[in-house]
Amino acid sequence: MIFQWLLVVIWTCIGSSYGQQFYDSTSCFSSITSPGTRYTCTSPNDSCQTFLVYRANQDFTTISDVSYLFGILDPDHELLLNMNNVTSSLQILEIGREVIVPIQCSCLGEFFQANVTYIAPTNTKFDHVACGVFEGLVKSVTLFQENINNISDGNHYDIKGGTELIVPLKCACPDKFFGAAGFEYLVTYPFISGDDTGKVSEKFKIPVEDIWGVNNLSFNPTVFSKTTILVPLRKEPSINFSIQESEPPGPGFLPTQLVEKSTRNQKLKKLYIAGSVVGLFLLAATLVACGLYVRALRKFKAERTNGFSIHKGFVTTGSTPRNSPPISGPTTTTRSSANSCLSPDLLAGIKYTLGEYNIDELKNATGNFSEETKVSDKVYKGCVDDVEVLIKKIRFEDTRQVIDVHSRINHVNIVKLQGVCYGEDDITGSYLVFEYPSNGTLRDCLSNSSAASLNWHRRTQIAFDIATGLHYLHFCTIPPYTHMNINSKNVFLTSKWRAKLAIFGAKVSIGTTRDIGSIGSLGGWIAPEHLVHGSVSEKVDIFAFGVVLLELISGKEDVDGNFLRDSITFLGGGANEGGCFEQLKNFIDPCLMEDYPLAEALCLAVLAKACVEDDPLHRPSMDDIIKVLARMV
Repeated sequence: MIFQWLLVVIWTCIGSSYGQQFYDSTSCFSSITSPGTRYTCTSPNDSCQTFLVYRANQDFTTISDVSYLFGILDPDHELLLNMNNVTSSLQILEIGREVIVPIQCSCLGEFFQANVTYIAPTNTKFDHVACGVFEGLVKSVTLFQENINNISDGNHYDIKGGTELIVPLKCACPDKFFGAAGFEYLVTYPFISGDDTGKVSEKFKIPVEDIWGVNNLSFNPTVFSKTTILVPLRKEPSINFSIQESEPPGPGFLPTQLVEKSTRNQKLKKLYIAGSVVGLFLLAATLVACGLYVRALRKFKAERTNGFSIHKGFVTTGSTPRNSPPISGPTTTTRSSANSCLSPDLLAGIKYTLGEYNIDELKNATGNFSEETKVSDKVYKGCVDDVEVLIKKIRFEDTRQVIDVHSRINHVNIVKLQGVCYGEDDITGSYLVFEYPSNGTLRDCLSNSSAASLNWHRRTQIAFDIATGLHYLHFCTIPPYTHMNINSKNVFLTSKWRAKLAIFGAKVSIGTTRDIGSIGSLGGWIAPEHLVHGSVSEKVDIFAFGVVLLELISGKEDVDGNFLRDSITFLGGGANEGGCFEQLKNFIDPCLMEDYPLAEALCLAVLAKACVEDDPLHRPSMDDIIKVLARMV
């Protein structure tokens, strides 16, 4: 103990003559400047290559996202991948996973800083950009001072959407004293809740006294989240990820622990994974056994059958279609296709659970795809073998992707894929056949006489069912998927008024920024940040879910994703309490005949308003939403 204290004293005395840096313990949101708010420099034009630590979050989940945020010009992302031991730039990182980011630090005036450019996707605040997006790597007051000319009228802390900001990230270069001590790098490290200098020293495998000395800290100091320290290193940084983080960073909506995962949940997750592996093994063994049985049965039937062949789902006798090679096989009534775009390994898993239809029976079921049977764009309602089904026309080349997605999904709140038909040729496309929940779409039920049957309890249950289905897609599938097509026409209701999400197109993996126009039909309400940047996260689905909530509350159809949102501005606090309740009553669907708990209605409306915020970090998480709705059902 005495030895550690002496080391700190020696550090402080020797380093004081070389412009030592300080630790700023004030909040990232604070408007107070103090020693350590920015790291000082004494040699103009001095610069160095150094590093900072950033943590993956709900909006920046991949190396590609982090590279884009910090403006790293490396198309293959090889530097970041190698430094962080990640194999793919699109690999989804665990929330809170630390990423080492290289930066160029320069002495500009009195302070070191590494400038990056950030374009605000929507109206936001300096606090949110500095302490949320950049996780405290720059203090809010510093960001404001650097961009004082970019403030909007009315409130000097507001930033308009589309504004280009200069973000002066905190950094520092070693001076002569540090160089003589053998330190090559000073890495900027942001604290999170529960963090301390001891954990930092273990992560970087350096003496904690070095950290105290460089940052002018006393023995065993108290530190705070969203503040930074400098980590002195003699070689390029690498992090020991075995050190347990106390609380991954992330935006909050309700006063609940949302992101932190308990040991019990981790054990349950491992138990579920182990059970799933055993279940999949048993399923595979069953499928192999069934395959051998069916093969033997077909061989037996073939020996008793003469003069038959099958082609493209049509049974023929004695001859084959013109210009087509004969395909030997038994007489069968099983739906089939000779031109499958599915790979053998995929077919092996779903061949005996996914039916195959021929085009004639689908035409008969829908009156040759007449307008009277049309449910929505390229989606038709029909009856095959006395069973009502939904039939979706899809591009031939997308068929495999959609089936692959559905092969990973098994959930009571998601419409089940029953079969496929490959059409008459590759040009006409394919058809997917889904189950048809008997009460039709939520939009139809809200618009016609069924609205009277949708009492308040059923509406809250429907909202909970939709949220549960989205939570499953976001967190329980591998890889996690976003729906990207949430709207009241894509939600179907069963005979017991339970909701099911329809997935008619291949979903997009969370975290990607690629063009998804060719993968899913973007008929749902799309969040502002997706329209501007094309980025994909669970927050995009949460925005669309908020619009559906507003339709459930009001019974009205939203025409552009903004109509209902503009109708609840009275929840922003401008009206007095009595006026707020009266406007809420006017907003709620008159079909409910005021038969609803007003407190629950207000709670649901406030939740919907939060979901449709322009800034994705101000929207609740799916965990938040389920916790709120679970109290109502």
